[in-house]
Amino acid sequence: MTAYEIIDIENSVSVGILQYFEKEKSWIIELKDDLDEWSAPLLFAGLVKKGIYTIPKSLSRDWVRSRVVPSERQNIGDILKNHRLKEYDEMKLLELSGGKCSQDSLMIKRIDKLPDYVIARTKKTLVECVLTGNNSLLLFYRNESVKKVYLERMTDIEDVEKIITSESLYRTGKVGTGGYSVVFNDTIDIPAEVLYNRGTAIPLKIEDFMSFAKENVIDTTEVCDILECSRQNVAYMVKQGQLSVVKGPVSGNLYLKGNILENKW
Repeated sequence: MTAYEIIDIENSVSVGILQYFEKEKSWIIELKDDLDEWSAPLLFAGLVKKGIYTIPKSLSRDWVRSRVVPSERQNIGDILKNHRLKEYDEMKLLELSGGKCSQDSLMIKRIDKLPDYVIARTKKTLVECVLTGNNSLLLFYRNESVKKVYLERMTDIEDVEKIITSESLYRTGKVGTGGYSVVFNDTIDIPAEVLYNRGTAIPLKIEDFMSFAKENVIDTTEVCDILECSRQNVAYMVKQGQLSVVKGPVSGNLYLKGNILENKW
């Protein structure tokens, strides 16, 4: 992840931080919480008015795209050639322009360290999301908090109604870029902080969850050893409903999904 400070050069003040996740080629913007709807970038005024300062991935992307030459520009080939770019790259174009735009007085500057307010917010980002059925989520946060969220109680949030009326859409839920949201079908993002504030605290840590999986989830070989039977016997017991398969077929090691997703950002 590469970070950039967003600066209002007209007023000589920092507005927020733009985080770029290179592997996924996506952005998350963190605005300073002393902004109001009048001092915030126009695109984010509505969110700031609601007290939301972590800008979702889709809207952060829109802000970036509003500040670079669009890929469909007629002379885009010449523009890329003049800047010695082999292909269209929104982030490289944004860097070349310093993030400046004729519509406002904002610019970006690359930084090596995130400011304290952004670091504090990352403690409320997600490390794991478990779909527990009945449109509910079990969420593990970086600050070791665990929250149970019932989506049916959050229908005031945009697009949640779509999720709870579609089992297939609900089943696509996963931790979003940087742990800043739970994303469904890669199109619907529910901010992690909103879920944190609306969820019910559970006296559990992710270490407890991992210990349970390590000690209580066993493979077919272990089942055969415990029951002193063959794999054919196990298959028969599953068919008869005497044993329930948690997940299968499985080969090799098992991993936490959230940890794998982190390596895609």
